[in-house]
Amino acid sequence: MSVSTLLLIFLFLVLIGVLPTWPHSRAWGYYPSGGTGILLIVIILLILNGRI
Repeated sequence: MSVSTLLLIFLFLVLIGVLPTWPHSRAWGYYPSGGTGILLIVIILLILNGRI
């Protein structure tokens, strides 16, 4: 497995982990998952362009 595949899997798991579904994180809103989602999109675009 390449480093980019491992990074993509890790970021996807982080994206699932920051979803505001638990009572203690409902006040956070969608800011953590939104930021992680943008980071995930950037990494996917870099992988598709062959930069990583």
